[in-house]
Amino acid sequence: MIQNLNETVLQQATQWLIARDTALARVFRQYGYPPLWAREPGFSTLVHIILEQQVSLASANAAFQRLQQQLGVITPSAYLTLDDNILRSIGFSRQKTSYARALAQEILDGHLDLPALATLPDELVGQRLKKLKGIGDWTVDIYLSECLLRPDILPKGDIAMQEAFRVLKGLSERPVHEAFVKQTLHWRPWRSVGSRMLWHFYLCERNGKQQYA
Repeated sequence: MIQNLNETVLQQATQWLIARDTALARVFRQYGYPPLWAREPGFSTLVHIILEQQVSLASANAAFQRLQQQLGVITPSAYLTLDDNILRSIGFSRQKTSYARALAQEILDGHLDLPALATLPDELVGQRLKKLKGIGDWTVDIYLSECLLRPDILPKGDIAMQEAFRVLKGLSERPVHEAFVKQTLHWRPWRSVGSRMLWHFYLCERNGKQQYA
């Protein structure tokens, strides 16, 4: 049976983690429990995550809101009615326009059943999504962690999370992913919650104290 995060599990896992990691205990003492950051699984959210690739969340959110204003309900068929000029004005790059179109077409052709991903183990979800153009490890990991609410995901290449870890651990530079995995093995099986605690710390520090690069 696949376990999913919810508010109760999140709080239980947070307590488990802070008993095992002094850096996460510091986050909890300063800022309390992290948000669940749950998103509705499906095409619309996956497009939103594609928009978030390698840009600020504020920029991605603004583009996604313009897409919502343009379409109302964001469906694969509705997205495919928009031409390049409209999508460019919304905030899609040429690459992201192509990625979202490939995703929409894959769904409409019946080759991708997004609801069915909820029944698959993490590895198979990743294999299925990464067959699509423009969907790599980070996009898959965010979908697994925030949409499917899987408990043990450590998003690969997430700069905010790595920067928070660097600050909390007093490192001279952000860890590469392989080192990051090794240094968080003791978070298993709750790395999705550890990740949320890092994001929580990063956002609280950025909004309240200092801004990190």
